[in-house]
Formats: sequence, structure tokens, C-alpha cells
Amino acid sequence: MRSGGGSRRVLLVSVLFGLFASNVTFTIFNVALVDIARSLRTTPTTLTWAITAPLLAVGVGAPVLGRLGDLRGHRRLYLFGLAGSLVCAATTALAWNAASLIAARLFSGLGSACLTAASWALLFQVFGPAERTRVLGWWSLVGAGGPVIGVAAGGPIVEAFGWRWIFVLQVPLLLAALAANYVVLPRDASADEGAASSGLDLPGAALLGLGVGSALLAVNQAGSGWRSPVVLGSVAVAAICLAGFSVFERRARSPVFPVEWLSDRRFVLPCVAAFALNFAYMGGFFLTPLFLEQGLHYSIGASGFFQIARPLVFAVAAPAAGYMAVRTGEKAAAVAGGVIMVTSMLVFALIDTRSAVLIILALGASGLASGVATPAVSALVAAAADLERMGSASAGMQVASQVGVVAGIQVMQTVQATRQHLAGVVGSYHDAYLAGAVVAVAAVGSALLVRRSGRVAPTPAVLEAG
Repeated sequence: MRSGGGSRRVLLVSVLFGLFASNVTFTIFNVALVDIARSLRTTPTTLTWAITAPLLAVGVGAPVLGRLGDLRGHRRLYLFGLAGSLVCAATTALAWNAASLIAARLFSGLGSACLTAASWALLFQVFGPAERTRVLGWWSLVGAGGPVIGVAAGGPIVEAFGWRWIFVLQVPLLLAALAANYVVLPRDASADEGAASSGLDLPGAALLGLGVGSALLAVNQAGSGWRSPVVLGSVAVAAICLAGFSVFERRARSPVFPVEWLSDRRFVLPCVAAFALNFAYMGGFFLTPLFLEQGLHYSIGASGFFQIARPLVFAVAAPAAGYMAVRTGEKAAAVAGGVIMVTSMLVFALIDTRSAVLIILALGASGLASGVATPAVSALVAAAADLERMGSASAGMQVASQVGVVAGIQVMQTVQATRQHLAGVVGSYHDAYLAGAVVAVAAVGSALLVRRSGRVAPTPAVLEAG
């Protein structure tokens, strides 16, 4: 049975609705952290783990969950991710202390990893290689737009009813997404049955999860000093586990992650670009409100108003860039996005007075850079993989992106803190943005070196567009 254009659009909307329902509350903790801490009788510092824990969970769980989708079916994985997100939302709404809240948010990260890894494969079963960049533009829009809507709607809800109602209202949204996708998603016809019969490589999964998790923890805790026992221990565990994983997986019958991809520039270079772009984008995302308030003495309200420029431009740019990249090529779009990101960081590094024009220009450039580059980089990663390993490809990019997010936030904040006594408040922020610009240059360089795959992954006949 062939799938027509209307059916494909329904599938696209349904999958994106599920992603939106899951990620819409992601950034609400940035807004309500103090209120939540007061409600649970803890400190904002403790509750920062409610923000960090999902990021770590995605990095640890994505490779294993992506492979599970390849083996057992992406429909099953996607529905499992929605169900898990539903349970986590309800648990968060009922959280009785900080530990229960952090645990719920930790597992919500695993739900997000399921949804992201499975969504690529589900969409690419019905949208061929020539259409994927456009589809990824809409996918990127939801990824960035959901949290923005959550913050915009969440603020008034928190003030009027309390923070728990954000997650109470998320429950019916996730129920609707689960019901819609249960009906719409095609049955799992693309699972790797031969590999599935041999089962998931559990030792490899354990080594990879522990190695990636330890590396992310080391970066996350680097602010306490690179010589701290936690950081040194995490680095040692990461090195041992990842080295063991590399050796073990070369002998595994059904590897969690194809080790040969790590020597394939078609896969590695787009992942490097994803890392570098997320480093600069998210490092700047967390640094900019502090810069505006501490360095330029804007009020919290004014700072929040300026922040709208970044995701708003991203939301407009991502779908449009997906369509444009079909004409210009994904490589050109990725290079352009990297150049704009470097420019954004340099403009931030030049702002030393209360100039609304420069601030909006810098923020808008960051959003434009990510909106232009993200669909293209995602499409380049997808082009390096066969359809039956698309879950693993998506997971690989998730790990690269999450490491970039955690590293960007930590490194840029550390540069600012260590430079403040030498360069002053404003100068220290300039130095942090320059660090972001240096890393963003790596996105430009890696995108320039990308060589598009000559392989065209066929669309399965039973799902081919009519």
C-alpha cells in the first residue's frame, strides 16, 4: 500500500506534535527555578540538576535507544517515549521533594532521546533523501519552538496558578499525542529482523552509556576545578569505558553503534559541526541574560524581552532554510550557518554599551545561524547512514549535540568567571563570547570538509510516496 502526499503530511504533523508535547516544558525551569526551590524547600543550586539531568540522560541513553529502535522498531520506540514522557510529566507535577523532581526530569530525558531517535526513521521511511532537508527544517522548528512557547505560556501560568500546573496541563497534551501517533504511525516494517534476533549488545551498551555519561559529568562539573576528584575520576572512567567499547564493538555480532562510522568523514564532520554550533549557541543562550543584567545593567524584564529575538529568528529560519538547502546544497547551508554563528559571537564580544540594536542583531544572528545550519547538518548525518541504521545515526548526532551543549554552557561560563578579575565584568563576557567564536570556527571548517554521500537510501516500497 502506497502512502500519498496527504498521508505523509498527517504523519509529519503527528510526529512533530509528539515532539512538541514532550519538549514544551523543557525551559520552564529556567523561569520558575526559584519558585520551585521555595515550594520544595530546597535551593536553586540543587534544582539546577533538574535542568542538567535530562541533558545527561539524552547523552547516555541516545545511542542505546537509537539502536533499540533499529532492532525492535521505531514506532514502538516513539510510542514508548511518549508514554514515558507522560509518566514523567505526571510525576513532576506530583513531586514531593527535590530528589523526586530531579529523578522525574532525568527519566524525561530518556523519553526525549526515544522520540528524537525514532522520529528521524519514522519520517525518512516516507520522505525520500531529496525531501529530508525540508522535513528537518520543520523538525528543527519544533525542537526550538516548543520550549519557547512553553516559556511564553508558562510564565503567566506559574504566576497565576503555580509551577505544578505547567506539568498538569502537559499530561492531556501528551495523552493526545500518544493517541494520535498510535493511530497514525505505520507498523514497524523496517526493523532489522536479522540483527534483532541476536539481541541488543548489552556489554557494549553498558560501556558506551557509562563512558558518555562520565564524559558529560566531567564537563558539567569542571566549574569546581579540573583537578577535583569528581572530574578526574569521571575522565578516567570515560577513557577506560570508551576505549573498551571501541575494542569490544569491533567483535560484536550486533554492535550498538557502528565503530566504522568514527572513521567516516561523512558522519564525523557533520557531528563535529553539530557539536561546535551547539557549543556556541547554548553557551551564549545561558550567558547572555547574565551579560545583559550584570554587565549592561538591564532589568530582568528587559533582558527577557531581548531573549525572544534568538528563538523567534530560529523559528522563522529553520523551515525556510530547509527549503533553500534543497537548492543550494546542505554543505553550503551548513557553512553559511557556521559563518553566521561566528559573526554572532564576535558582535557579542564588541557590545560594551546599552545598544539595543547590536544586542538584537547578535541574538538574531545566533538564531539565524542555528536555524540555517541545523536542518542541513542533520541531513548530512542522515546521508551517511542506511535507512535501517537511521536510529543510530540520529543518536550519534544527539550525543555530539548534547556534549556541545554541556561543554558550551560550562566552558563559556568558566571563561567569564576566571577572566572577571582581570578584564572586568564586561570584558570577561567578551572573552567568553570569543571562546564561543573560536569553537564556532570549527563548525565552518568541518562543514567545508564534508563530502556528501553518493549513496541514496531507497524509500521502502510499501511506504513510498505516491
